[in-house]
Parts: sequence; structure tokens; C-alpha cells
Amino acid sequence: MLRARVAAAGILAALPVLLGGGLALNVHLRERFERHEAAPSEGRFIKAGDVEFFVQELGPPQAAVVLITHGLAAWSGLWRLVLEPSCREVRCVAVDLPPFGYTSAAPALDYDRGAQARRLWALADALGAKKISIVGHSFGGGPAAEAALQHPERIIKLVLIAPALGLDAPASKPGLMNALLSFPTFARFFVAATLANPLFMRSGLARFMADPASATEEMAAVVRRPIYLRGRNAAVAEWLPRYLYGLEPGLSMDKASYARLTMPVLLIWGDQDTTTPLPQGRALQALIPGSRLEVLPGIGHMPQLESAAKVQELLVAHLAD
Repeated sequence: MLRARVAAAGILAALPVLLGGGLALNVHLRERFERHEAAPSEGRFIKAGDVEFFVQELGPPQAAVVLITHGLAAWSGLWRLVLEPSCREVRCVAVDLPPFGYTSAAPALDYDRGAQARRLWALADALGAKKISIVGHSFGGGPAAEAALQHPERIIKLVLIAPALGLDAPASKPGLMNALLSFPTFARFFVAATLANPLFMRSGLARFMADPASATEEMAAVVRRPIYLRGRNAAVAEWLPRYLYGLEPGLSMDKASYARLTMPVLLIWGDQDTTTPLPQGRALQALIPGSRLEVLPGIGHMPQLESAAKVQELLVAHLAD
């Protein structure tokens, strides 16, 4: 009995080590490609600010530029699945926000909204666009709103799709997870087991949708692609605690700032969104003069994927001159 108990205790003690070692080995074997060799041929790299962006473009090259940002752990490829109908009259530029997709990581680990917004403006300058429109979804809605508030005079149209702005969110209090994520080794294991786990990509997408069946294997395969890049797990692990527990200074955290958005603003929300619930959309509409809120019935946090045709219809109508 004693030997059995000792053996059981030994197995339990060894499980975290075995699990961690297995995840580390999995990441080592998985991350086989450099960004430039693995990036989709449909896109291109553009040096702007302190990063090298990867972007995918659709639409007439001489048309007005529309920068399009993605949600948490996604990248431009997920937008490209559904974007084409919106880009016949405008130049859509779907952007990989660092540290996601094929864009390089920020050298100073500076990922707050202000820094991301400045990068978007540097990208606009690199594209030769004095004025732009912006479409931002979820996590990408923060940098999109921040960019619009930094230079409202340069914004033609703004679209925010279930943006994760956190205007009424309580400040995150330091706790056990914050302490654990401060250790790089733990943070890398955590990311390898969650955000960068290829086995969970489809189920992870489904959690953000009202109908889990809307999360297709095609979508999951697209989300998986960048996790095979060298250094990607480490880069996301460095970003994660800053995103979860860091300060988000910027104009977009001040409710009064949104009165400056006098350009046409479209807000798109699913009424079944449990990540950024619809009351957030109604509150945001009240802050932005003349803004329009489109509520999609039976849709969750991923309207552009769950209700692609309707979202594209809304984008075409809003972005048209």
C-alpha cells in the first residue's frame, strides 16, 4: 500500500514536468518556418514604424485605403476568407497586428493601443494614404478606435465590429495567474496549451459564436497557419501578460474622447455576443455622435464569420463614397 501511494504521488508530481516537457517539445518540433518563407503569396511585407507588417490587399490599387484589423489570436487570413465582396470599390488592406500572424514582434514589447495605433498610421504613410477608413474587430477594435482618435482628421469612415474596448471593465487585480504569467517558462507553456494549441483552434473559434457549427475546419486551418513560425509561441507569451494585466493608456479609454469621432461610424454587434455583450454596443453608440448600430439577431462575437453575407453588405454600403 505504501509503495502504491508513493508511486501514485510520484506520478502526480511528475505530471506537470511531463506535460511541460511535452508542450516544449511540441513547440520545438512545430515551429519550423521563418515568416518570409511561410507567408501566403497573396500578401506582402511592409516596413512601418518599429515592425515589419504582413498585409493582404484586395481591391483597386488606386482606390481609397481601408485598414482592417483582426481579433485576438487571429490574423489577416481569417478576414480574407470573407472580405472580397467589400473590396470592389475600395482598397482593402487586412493587417496582421503584432505579435500575431506574420508581422514581426514589437522590439520593445510595446503592445498597448497607443503604440499599435501609431503603427497603423505608419503603415498608412507607407501605403501613401493621407486619409483612410478603418475596420476593427474585437481585440483589433482597440487599436482601430485609438488610431481614429489620434487623427480623426485623417479618417474617412470607421467601422467597429464588437470592439473589445473595456470602457467599463474593472481594473485587473494582480493574482496568481498574473504572477505565474510573469515567469516566461510558464507563460510559454500556457500559450502552447491554449492560444497556440492546434487541437483547440476550431473549438476555440466556436466558443465565440452563437452557433458552434459556424466554426468550420477551413477557418480553424487558417488560424493554425502562423503557429508554425519560429519564435511565435514565445512572442505571444511575452505579449499575453501585458495584454491581460498591463495598463492601456490612450484616448480610447476615455469615454469623453469618443465625441471627437464625427466621421461616419458604423457599429456591428451580434445580439448573442457574450464576449462584448450588446449593452456595450448601445453604450458606445451613445458616446459617438451620429453613429449607427447594426444588431444582428442570433449572432455571437464573430459577425464577419457567422453572418458573412450580411456583414459584407453593411461594409459595402458604409464604405462606399
